[in-house]
Amino acid sequence: MDFELPPEDHPYRQVVREWLSEFPSPTPAQLASSGFVVPHWPLPWGRGANPIEQIIIDDELKRAGIRRPVNPIGIGWAGPTILHAGTDAQRERYLRPIISGEEIWCQLFSEPNAGSDLASIQIRAERDGDEWVVNGQKIWTSLAQFSSFGILIARTDPTATKHNGISYFICPMNTSGIEVRPIVGMTGEQLFNEVFFVDVRLPKENLVGEVNHGWELAKVTLANERVSLSTGGVLWGAGPTAYDLIDEVKARGACTDAVLRQRLARVFSEEKILDLLRMRSITSRIKGEQPGPETSIRKFFADVHGQRTMAIAVELEGPNAMIEHPDNQWERGFLFSSALTIGGGTSEIQRNILGERVLGLPGDPMVN
Repeated sequence: MDFELPPEDHPYRQVVREWLSEFPSPTPAQLASSGFVVPHWPLPWGRGANPIEQIIIDDELKRAGIRRPVNPIGIGWAGPTILHAGTDAQRERYLRPIISGEEIWCQLFSEPNAGSDLASIQIRAERDGDEWVVNGQKIWTSLAQFSSFGILIARTDPTATKHNGISYFICPMNTSGIEVRPIVGMTGEQLFNEVFFVDVRLPKENLVGEVNHGWELAKVTLANERVSLSTGGVLWGAGPTAYDLIDEVKARGACTDAVLRQRLARVFSEEKILDLLRMRSITSRIKGEQPGPETSIRKFFADVHGQRTMAIAVELEGPNAMIEHPDNQWERGFLFSSALTIGGGTSEIQRNILGERVLGLPGDPMVN
C-alpha cells in the first residue's frame, strides 16, 4: 500500500496548473468540459485519469479554491450507472448535464416496507405499448424537490423471486402523476421526501439495461453510494471532520479531563484510519482492482465514527449546543448524525455483507 501523495514536481500537476491559469474562475460548464469533475471517467466526459492523476487534480483544484458542481446523486450514483449500462443515446443525453450540475438527480429506491431489504420493493412498472406505467410509492428520497430526474427501480415481473423481476429506469421528475411530499427532519430541514406515483408513464427509452435485470444495476449504484457516504466529512462526506474538532479544542486551550482526552484521541485515530482505508482503495484502483466489500467496511466504520465525533462536539459545546444558529455546525451535525447508521444501508446490513463476503459466514436464513 502506498500512502505517499504525488510530489510537488509531478509533471501532471503542471498540466492542471496550465488549465487553471487559462480558466482561473471556471464556470460549471467549463469544468465539465475539462474532464476535471469526473477525471476517472473515460473521454469525453472525464479524462481517463489514473488514481494518481485524480489525486493531483483534487489537490490542485482545492489549492486554487475551485469547487466542483454540486450534484451528489447525479455525479456519484446515477452517472456511473448510466455510464456502465446505459445506451449511447442515454449517455449522450444525460451525462454532460449531470457533470455540470445543470440537472439535479435523486434516487428513487427505498419504500416504506423496503429499506434495508431493498429487493422487497413493491412499486410496479407495467408495459403498455411503447411506455411503462408506474404505480407505487418511494420514501427517504433526498433532493426530490429540486431534481430534474431520478433513478428508479420498480418491479416489472411480480411472479419472479424478489431479486429478479426488477428493472431500472430514468424518471423525469416533472412527469404527470408524480407527487413529492416533504419529510422535515430534526434539523428543521427538508432533507428527505415521499414520492408517489399514480399512472406515471415513462417511455421505453428510459429503461436502463435489460428488463428484469435491474437488481444488478441497483448494486452498482449502491456500491458507489457507500463509497460516497464514507469519504470526506463525518456527515456522509460533508460537514466537519474529527480533525476540525481537535483544532477547536486546541484553540480553546488544553483539555484537562483525562477521559475526554482519551475520547478525543480515539476519534482522531479513527479519522486517520479512515484516511488510510481511502488510500488503500486508491491503491487497489491503481492495480486495476474493482471495489469490493471494503465499501461496506468504510461506511460502517465512518458512520459510527461520525456519531462519536458529533457526540463529543456537543458535549464540549455545553449549553451552546442547544442554540440553533447558522454557524453552529456541531448542533446540526449532532441532530443529523442519528441517520448515519441508517441511510445508505443500515449498519446491520453492512455487518451481514462483511460476515458473508469477508469472513465467509453463512447467510441469514430465508424468512417466509
